[in-house]
Order: sequence, then structure tokens, then C-alpha cells
Amino acid sequence: MIPASFRFLLAGLAAATLCACSSTPAKAPAAQAGAAAKAGAPAQTLAQSRPDPRLAPPAASRVAPVDRIVAVVNDEVITQNDLSVRVDLVTKQLQRQGTQMPASDVLSRQILERMINDLLQVQLAKETGIKVDDATLDRTIERIAQENSLSMTDFRTTLEKDGVKYTKFREDIRQEIVLARLREREVEKDIVVTDAEVETELARQTKEAASDAEFNLAHVLVLVPPQATPDQVEQRRRKALLALSELRRGTAFAQVAATYSDAPDALQGGTLGWRSSARLPALFLDVLEKLKNGEVSDILRSPNGFHIVKLLEKRGKAANTPAGGVQQTHVRHILIRAREGLSATEVRNRLAQMRERIVGGADFGEIAKEQSEDSSAAKGGDLGWVAPGDTVQEFERVMNSLKDKEVSQPVQTPFGWHLVQVLERRSDELSEERKKATARNAIRQRKADEAYQDWLRQSRDRAFVENRYDER
Repeated sequence: MIPASFRFLLAGLAAATLCACSSTPAKAPAAQAGAAAKAGAPAQTLAQSRPDPRLAPPAASRVAPVDRIVAVVNDEVITQNDLSVRVDLVTKQLQRQGTQMPASDVLSRQILERMINDLLQVQLAKETGIKVDDATLDRTIERIAQENSLSMTDFRTTLEKDGVKYTKFREDIRQEIVLARLREREVEKDIVVTDAEVETELARQTKEAASDAEFNLAHVLVLVPPQATPDQVEQRRRKALLALSELRRGTAFAQVAATYSDAPDALQGGTLGWRSSARLPALFLDVLEKLKNGEVSDILRSPNGFHIVKLLEKRGKAANTPAGGVQQTHVRHILIRAREGLSATEVRNRLAQMRERIVGGADFGEIAKEQSEDSSAAKGGDLGWVAPGDTVQEFERVMNSLKDKEVSQPVQTPFGWHLVQVLERRSDELSEERKKATARNAIRQRKADEAYQDWLRQSRDRAFVENRYDER
């Protein structure tokens, strides 16, 4: 982001250039006419003469237009060019997803609001000294490439085809990590879950155990500011009604979310993904139990604002999963640790060769004993039975995606690079301590989501924000 002072300096220089190019001394026309008269040419003829089209245009017409400022956030600005780049990027993303596009003006306004919020958070992160080093950034990007089943070379090629410069993509990911750390520091650290809340949550889960389910959701959220006046609340309610009427007329939910929703996931179609009943507020659960797949709720009111929820799909617990139970996975792995002088490409290639041998019939356990750099190597890489949360997120995500006996592609975690194989799965009863920990985490996540929205609104209220989008 170019500092505001520098942008205004550029604007001033450009304006001065325009004036210099278009201004001439007041006496110049008369002097030219006098010279022409001496040469025998009438002054009137010169005044009526047109410039030769073969000559270069005047300097003033060659001056590039100054980039317009569309928002000011404290001492930094967002320009029309900044906004256009982001709009192009989001448009391509929505087109790849097959999402119906909202009106271009509506999309631009939505994206500008998110850019304002992002810039405000980046400023707060700088003030508190939050940084992301290159090593952490590289690991994150490599994981993104893996999740898309691409090598880093293919991943960069794909970005370039989509018109995304890799250097710009890196900085965008760095910013996302910074914002996640800011949220953790400013919001999640202050979340308190009492024992009484945990007991209440466990009682609710026990009551709903027979019909416990997971819901695949999408939503529209119209935020209501804290201490909103009755007129402001009514204005937001009408916005939610407009969104609901669009849905009732058959407009695609993703398009309505992109047009009306204030939620961070609005431009991803408002999709929340799969949520267990434990992770959903009672306000949603009461409605979702009555909806069929594909149906949309009426408007729901919460302290944050107005919601519209769509049930995409519902699934119950596995028949062999006891109430309060959890799926456990018997898993083994081969680990090659990251170290100086060993590139990520070399490690991936080495593990890929091991995988080819295993798929070709070689014994996973024997190769693990020979090659794995983990303490589990002596046991053929066997980690035993693991439950959700027992392993790092990157490992668990890959493990959960595998079929029994399937061997993963090389996957990176903070410990190094792995090949993962799932041997079998089972469901087992959770211990009382595990049940309480699970309930506490679910409550904490719900509270964090709500607290983050409140914190963001309060931060924006304290900042100087000027939206100039409508200034032409």
C-alpha cells in the first residue's frame, strides 16, 4: 500500500502538470497574430486553422488520469485501481465456482467493505508487532498447493494462468496469517468458558444424542451495529427482507449472499460447511430441525443482526457410534524431517518413490522401519488409535480424507513431510474428561465467532474510515 502522503503528492504533481501543459501566457495569441500579419497571413485564418493531424497531440492530452481514491482508512488509502484488481480476482473465483454474479456495482461495494476491514486489521496488527516470517509463509503455501494436488511449479503456473502474480499471492496469504494471529491475540485469548456452561452443553448433547446430526449450511448475515437506533435496525431488517424475497423468487443463494450478506464468507456463496449440532447456536438448531434439504429459513434475529439459513444437507451420526462417542483412526506414517540442506522438492520426490513401492506391493511397515525419522519407526510407523485433535491439523485433514489401507501423497506438517496410511476406523465412547474438553472447545468457538464480529465493529467505530465510492 502506497502511503497516503505519497499518493497525494502524486496527485498534486499530476494536477500541476495539467495546468502547466494547458496554460499559455495571455499575450501569446496576440504575438502569434502579429507575427502572422507581418508574414502576410491573416490573423483570422490562423485562429480558424486546425492542428495538423499528423503531428503528436498536445502534451496535456497525453497525461494519464490520476488514480481515484475510493476509501480512506486512518492514514492509508484504497484506490480505484486497488479495488479493480480485487474485483477482477473475485470475479474469476466466482466464475470458476459457477456462482451467478451479482450486479457489478453491488459486488464492488461488497469487496470495498471487506478491503476496508482488512486494511484496518492489518494496521492494528502492525501496531501490535504481529509478523509472519518467510519460512512459515512457505510452509502454508506448500500446504495449499498440496490440498489442490499440485506441485509448487504447477501451482504457480495455475496462478499465472488466472492472472494472479505469485508475489502478490504470497503477500495476500501472509496477510491472512497475520489477521488470524490478530484475531487470536485480540479476541480468542479473552474467551472464557465456565464449568456451568460446559455442564449445560453436555446436558444438551445428551438430550439430543438420539437425533444428533451434522448440518451442511449456507447463510446470509445482515449485521446490526451495536447501540443501533430503531431506524438503523429497521433499515437492516428491510435489507434482510430484500434478500429473502430474492431467494423466494428463485435467485441462487450464492448470488444473494454475495449481494446482501455482511459475513466474511459472503463471496464464497455464504457457505459455512458441515457443522455439528454442538457448534450451532440454539437459534439455528430449532429451525434446522424443521427444514428439508434445500430449504431456506425465514429471517432469524440474533444480537449480531438478521440471519437467513439454508440447509444444504443433513446427516446423522453413524449407526455404530454411541452417544457421546467419537471416531478413532488406526494410522501409521513415514516421516522425513526438514533440515538444512534438504529441499522440499527432494523430500517430496523421496517420499513419492516410497509411495510407488508401497502401491506396487512393498510393505509399508518395513519401509517405515528403514526410512522413517520418527520414534514410531521401530513399530513400522504405527501411531496406534488417534482421536480428533490428537494430531496436528495438517496431518488430521489428510488422515480423514483417506480410505482404509489408502496411502496419501506426501504431506507437510510442522514436523516435516509424511506418508500417511489409515489401517482401520472405529467409534468409541469418550471419557468424561474428553467429553468436557470437546464441549468446552465447541462453546469457545461459538463465542469467538460472535466476539470477533463485535470486536471488528468496535475497531472500525474507533478508526477514521471514509468511504468515497459514490464520489465521482
